[in-house]
Parts: sequence; structure tokens; C-alpha cells
Amino acid sequence: MKTYLSIFRIRLINGLQYRAVALGAIFARFFWAFFEILAFSAVYAAGDADFSMTFPQTAAYMWMQQALYTVFSVVCGDEDIYDSIRSGGIAYELVRPADLYTRWLFSAAGNRVAPLCTGFLPMLLIALLLPEPYRLLLPGSAAQLLLFLISAVLGLFVTVSISTLMHISMFFTLSHRGTRVIFTAVTSLLSGGLIPLAFFPDAVRGVVQWLPFAAMRDIPLRIYCGTLSGAALWAGLLAQVFWLAALVALGKLCMCVSLKRVVVQGG
Repeated sequence: MKTYLSIFRIRLINGLQYRAVALGAIFARFFWAFFEILAFSAVYAAGDADFSMTFPQTAAYMWMQQALYTVFSVVCGDEDIYDSIRSGGIAYELVRPADLYTRWLFSAAGNRVAPLCTGFLPMLLIALLLPEPYRLLLPGSAAQLLLFLISAVLGLFVTVSISTLMHISMFFTLSHRGTRVIFTAVTSLLSGGLIPLAFFPDAVRGVVQWLPFAAMRDIPLRIYCGTLSGAALWAGLLAQVFWLAALVALGKLCMCVSLKRVVVQGG
């Protein structure tokens, strides 16, 4: 485990070097969240539907979603992994005395946490200073905040486990462009990245909320907003643990099968 934590730390430090990119991302994510909130304010102002989230809760969902955007993104950096497969450098990875799947998993996690270290607090501070009802709401209790943090960590590793499955598929496709587009579109929609799952039709939401994509983003954000509580909250956390275990097991199986048939094309 020490080896994999070192890989995580290296990717984290590497990502912290790009401060200008981080500054630009802060402004981009802030304005994206702000305009999303304005769009939802128009929907709520129409007043012709009964929503399961109040407008302040929806605003908090949008702020946290953008502040944690990279944490819950299946496609986020990982160019070193793509390059190693395209160039044939994967051959050197295979002779190292560490599990390739776990290295990729922790490397992807480090790539996603690095932007968080530079952009999370500035964006939240700005969001907290806005007037109501557009400002960011804080959790109602310390217990709610703690459960959110636990769920966010689980969401991060569910995300990178899906991302690692995408990386493994490159052993067969070689090009990552089409795969990235498909994974981005599917995960963004079904994880609540475009609109919260609470706004989906009841029949659709009843299915989507138990898929692994909801465990990426929707469950942590709904815990933060306070719309997921009681038995439903614990069911959500158990769903995250289940999907994380299932996806890691599937990823290790796919990696094992892929490495038995891998052919180095580069070099």
C-alpha cells in the first residue's frame, strides 16, 4: 500500500504545478455553476411543478458539483496512462514489482485530487459570500459533513474505477478518443452531472439511482444538500461500497484477461 500511496502523492504534486490552469478553472467553474443556478431559478419561478429539492438545495448541489468537478470526472488527465499504451511503454510498466491495476487506480485518483487542492476553497469562499438564495448552504450538522466527506471519497474511487475500466479498453482499441466521448456522455448524464437525478422522471430515477453512476456524484452531493437522510442515506453509502467493490473486482478481472493477450504496438 505504501507504494500506491507514493504514486498518488507523486501525481498530486505533479498536478499542483499548473497554477495558471487552476486559476482559469476556478473562474470557469464559478461562472458555469452561477449560470446553471440562474437557469434553475427560472424553472422554480415558473412554479408549475413540485420539486423534491428546494431552490437553495439545488444551488448548493450546483456549487459543490462544480467545486468537485474533477473529483467526479471519469475523463480527467491520465495522459501518462494513454501514452504508455500508445507508445509501448506499458511493457516497462509490466515488469515493475507492483500491481498495474492498483497503480493506475491511485494515479488516476491523484490526477483528480490535485486540481481540488488549488481551486476548491477559493470557489467555495466566493459562493458563500453571495446573497441568498444563490449562496452556498453549509451542512446542517457536523455528522452530515462527515458523512458527506466519507461519501465523496467513495465517489472518487468509484469514479476512478470506472475510469480505469476505460483505460483497460485501450488494450483493444488503441485510440482513446471515441471511448472517452462515450464514457463522458454516459457518466455525466447518469451521475447527475448535467442535472440532479432528483429532476429525472420518477420511473427513470427509480432505476438510475441504483446504477454505479449515481454512486459517483449524485449520492455525495445529495448528502451534502440534506436531501438524502435517514435510511436512504445509509442505503446510498452501502450502494457506493457495493459498486466500488464490484467495479474493482471487474477491473482486476478485465486487466488479467487483457494482459494475457496484450500486444505492444509502439516503440
